[in-house]
Amino acid sequence: MRDRRLAIIFSVVLVDMLSFSIVLPLLAYFAKDLGATKLQAGMLLAMYPLWQFLGAPVLGRLSDRFGRRPILIVSIFGTMVGFIVLGVATSLGVLFVSRAVDGITGGNISVAQAYIADITDAKSRGKALGMVGAAFGLGFILGPALGGLLSSFGYAVPAFVGAALAGINILLVTFLLPESLTAEDRARLAARKKPIFDWRGLAEGLRHPRVGPLLWIRVVVGFAFSIFEGGFSLWSEAIGITQQTNGLILAYVGVLSVIVQLFFIGRLTARYSDDGLILSFLSLAAVALFGWGFMPGAWALLAFMPALSFGLAVTNTILTSALTKSVHHDEVGGILGIQTSVQSLTRIPAPIVAGYLIGSVAVWAPGVLAGLLTAAAVPYAYRTLCWRPGQKACTDEGLA
Repeated sequence: MRDRRLAIIFSVVLVDMLSFSIVLPLLAYFAKDLGATKLQAGMLLAMYPLWQFLGAPVLGRLSDRFGRRPILIVSIFGTMVGFIVLGVATSLGVLFVSRAVDGITGGNISVAQAYIADITDAKSRGKALGMVGAAFGLGFILGPALGGLLSSFGYAVPAFVGAALAGINILLVTFLLPESLTAEDRARLAARKKPIFDWRGLAEGLRHPRVGPLLWIRVVVGFAFSIFEGGFSLWSEAIGITQQTNGLILAYVGVLSVIVQLFFIGRLTARYSDDGLILSFLSLAAVALFGWGFMPGAWALLAFMPALSFGLAVTNTILTSALTKSVHHDEVGGILGIQTSVQSLTRIPAPIVAGYLIGSVAVWAPGVLAGLLTAAAVPYAYRTLCWRPGQKACTDEGLA
């Protein structure tokens, strides 16, 4: 990475994902040990996105007003506190509180993405955002594997390690990351006096001919992916996979995500339009999610996972890139905050639905539902993004 700031943001997101993913494969098992049912475990997994939904647009707007750097510092501090509470939890109620504390400041990925949008042009933004995706993937390689291994010493150990990693992140941002918005930028954005939580902006965005379809696709993809993400540990526990093996599987997902983000995103965006990539990989994700529902065990899942990782990783990254190109530069922080809020909103019911389906229907039911929903989004994506009179293929159409 030639730009030092991108390298630091990569490190920030990596450490952020390490602190998050280190407990991800353990929460369902921790909840079960504290007496939680499948539905209650799903509700626990929904706590983080519920509070993230409320916090993400606030962080996005505050970063427009006061700068990206101070908001990153405050939000990471919240993550550290959440992990400390998790580490001392001895009841299901305290476990719920820990996820709420972490979630309300957990929308800082939108601030990191806005930082990247500040320092890149439209041509290089997709590749730069792909680097953030690679940091996500690398975090998923190290975090779940480390969490699974540390769980042998008790659930508190991974939580305290996560808190320590968040503390390192605070130091990285405080001492190494320069602010991306000038004083003039912040003054101009503050003078516009937009509300912190822009419900009207969300409603207008959903109705917009370009931004609206991207956000609606984000809703469907977010919900389908959240069924997989939130329900995976419940699915693993239901078919007898241990938390250590579960952590290693998620680490494998991280390896695949890094490969996609580092070696494919840049090449794909240089050759194909954002809209065409969204349509193609949305279709791949639909098939892969449906197939996940019928995986008989860990080994079959490992063989099938590349298709799922490729479909979801490319779709998610390109949707973000397309959104940043569809609004004025001054609105990037806000639209990314709205996107993170939308993603968080879809993550609220998804693990609850997954827990209910696994407990009351069958272990394959979450995968089938996620696959069918994603498949239903494919014709909508073609009609709203690609089909125009006299046009034979998808082409990008920015608004900024």
